Amino acid sequence: MTPSARIDSSPSHRWKVLAAGVAANAAFSVAFSGIPMTAVLMRTGYRLDNATLGLVLGLMGLGIAVSELPWGLLTDRWGDRPVLLTGLGATAAALVGMACLAAPSGSQVPGIDWLGSGLLLVGLLGGSVNGASGRAVMVWFAEGERGLAMSIRQTAVPLGGALGALLLPAVALRFGFAAMYGLLAALCALSALLAWAWVHEPAPSAQRAASPIGAKPARQDGPLRDARVWRLVAGIGILCAPQFAVLSFGTVFLHDFGHAGLAAIAAAMTVVQIGAMAMRVWSGRWTDRRRNRPAYLRACSLLSVLLFSALAALALAGEAAGGASGPLRALLIGLLALSGICVSAWHGVAYTELATLAGAARAGTALGMANTSVFLVCFLTPLGIPHLLALRGWPLVWLVAAACAGAALPLLAAAAKPAQAKASKAALSRST
Repeated sequence: MTPSARIDSSPSHRWKVLAAGVAANAAFSVAFSGIPMTAVLMRTGYRLDNATLGLVLGLMGLGIAVSELPWGLLTDRWGDRPVLLTGLGATAAALVGMACLAAPSGSQVPGIDWLGSGLLLVGLLGGSVNGASGRAVMVWFAEGERGLAMSIRQTAVPLGGALGALLLPAVALRFGFAAMYGLLAALCALSALLAWAWVHEPAPSAQRAASPIGAKPARQDGPLRDARVWRLVAGIGILCAPQFAVLSFGTVFLHDFGHAGLAAIAAAMTVVQIGAMAMRVWSGRWTDRRRNRPAYLRACSLLSVLLFSALAALALAGEAAGGASGPLRALLIGLLALSGICVSAWHGVAYTELATLAGAARAGTALGMANTSVFLVCFLTPLGIPHLLALRGWPLVWLVAAACAGAALPLLAAAAKPAQAKASKAALSRST
């Protein structure tokens, strides 16, 4: 039997492809979302101040931002399988290198250059998983299933973050950072095995079935020259700023300002990730049925403005009271968790809208553009927060987060208008 004859292109196989994509994204998410959960331990173990901590936490996001578009272009050219195998294998090797060279041990603390360059390299290599598994959704799933499938894929990010929040602080505290990096390497290697076993291109007939009749890319010369794609990409990136503020410095906020213990902090951040995961699945299914992705994105932006404004007001009240304690601490933890869930719930819907606008054949490039925007913000957010803290404290941090959510709102609305007008015109022509 030839290798091609053994390839499974049955309709049910698309769920294995999706499972492999979820595993790949979750494994890398444990690293890029989980490592910031150890921020308090990292600050002590590596002897860092807040500004340096923000820099090293942002470097992994910078690596992802720089590499996302090249990985997306390669995915459209080579396919999902080679990109996933190359990226995941190299990421596992980089994490093994960090365990050997960039982990503090006893009185030996590696230089900041080892830690920073290691996290940057992990970001450069691990960025491969995002566009590749997203393109697979577009070629394996039909239009009426893509919102749900893409949202299930996007649950991998909060799933990995929840696992990271539960496991990484405990592993780093008890066994050290070398064991933590080794665990992350093992997860990447395991997900590479799943990609090797399940991810491949569908048969031509199955791939045609995955695209609705008459569907065309937004522009024939590709998403890089489409203003609608760029507006949506910009809105996605800006709306991620408050999310990364919660993920990168939420633990520091609860520890330094809220005076919460490590167990309460880990529980709060786990709730954020699990809540975001549940909301992504629900929102994907809900918008598939109602065909209202742009309206849902705008609603998430507006609600995020309100929640982060309330968090800023609550932090200001805590400052006026001389510190957070008792009921105020509980309110801070609850509102931070609710804000984090809201600003993390929309990703699958936004990525589906973007990939649909670009067309399945160019989905890897479009998703690479979005992830470049997202992880550029991931780099800048923890870099900027210490400066906001020095200027006016936590109320200003959360007020700026609210302003970012507000700035994303007109970009998401502007990107949606041409697509909505085109859909309305098509519906009118069918009815006449």
